[in-house]
Amino acid sequence: MSYLDATQDLYKEAALTPDVGLCCTTNPIWQFPGLSIPKIMQEMNYGCGSTVSAQDVVNNPKILYVGVGGGMELLQFSYFSRQKGGVTGVDSVDEMLEASRNNFKIAEEENDWFKSEYVNLVKGDALNLPVEDESIDVAAQNCLFNIFKIEDLKKAVSEMYRVLKPHGRLVMSDPICEQPMSEELRNNDRLRAQCLSGSIPLKDYVKVLTDAGFGTIEIRGRRSYRVLSPNHYPADELIHIESIEIAAIKDPMSEDGPCVFTGKTAIYFGNEDHFDDGKGHVLQQNQPLAVCDKTAAALANASNEIFISKSTYHYNGGGCC
Repeated sequence: MSYLDATQDLYKEAALTPDVGLCCTTNPIWQFPGLSIPKIMQEMNYGCGSTVSAQDVVNNPKILYVGVGGGMELLQFSYFSRQKGGVTGVDSVDEMLEASRNNFKIAEEENDWFKSEYVNLVKGDALNLPVEDESIDVAAQNCLFNIFKIEDLKKAVSEMYRVLKPHGRLVMSDPICEQPMSEELRNNDRLRAQCLSGSIPLKDYVKVLTDAGFGTIEIRGRRSYRVLSPNHYPADELIHIESIEIAAIKDPMSEDGPCVFTGKTAIYFGNEDHFDDGKGHVLQQNQPLAVCDKTAAALANASNEIFISKSTYHYNGGGCC
């Protein structure tokens, strides 16, 4: 049995018997005015963060969500879309698709604006999406892609890139880990399916996205998620796992490489009223400007009168690019 088969079995179990502790978002479940999220959806929230942000869902976008869970984020996306088939949910587990359908009936009872027809549930595989090329504005997945081994991860990301329209965005939440893991951990199929032993370093995760062609990467959140302790897992030391929220935008790749925003800020403190690097970046006197890592490095080299902050790993737009 492959690790993907183990994943199928685990989430079949989680669909039939909700497992509250399987995954756990480390930030609050966003409640919007007029939106009631059924308790069963919250219990089946098998994610490690959130992929729903109002800044991504404007102008009636077509939304794709891969790995439906109990349907909570599909409901949240529908809150902004509110059109027949505006949100497509893809999952390879029949039982999870059926659970979501049932949960949407409960959501209809609790939300007078919601109709199940807003969501189109489709049987499919993240590695071979049943979706047309360049037909999606916003694609999302939560705590799924970290399960994949590296070649499958590359395939899943390339599939998301394929279905997105130009300037569309892939919004994700996944566990990451900066510490090395033993082969015993890496090859434990159940721990991988539980979104633990498949976690990779952030730089490797970002490289998969930029190698697929995404020209802009935004790190929107980074939080503690789990620890693997030697008294509970086959680990030689305490291993800290974090969760990230990240957006990859299908922008053209710049000649000098992708723009990766990790929450750095540049502040000019010289004697002039502003600093212009001649490359489209103008810093007003003592006014912070969010900058990508590439621009941060260039500005630091251009002047010793510019303060560059450390990465906060929290970025919400308004930056240099």
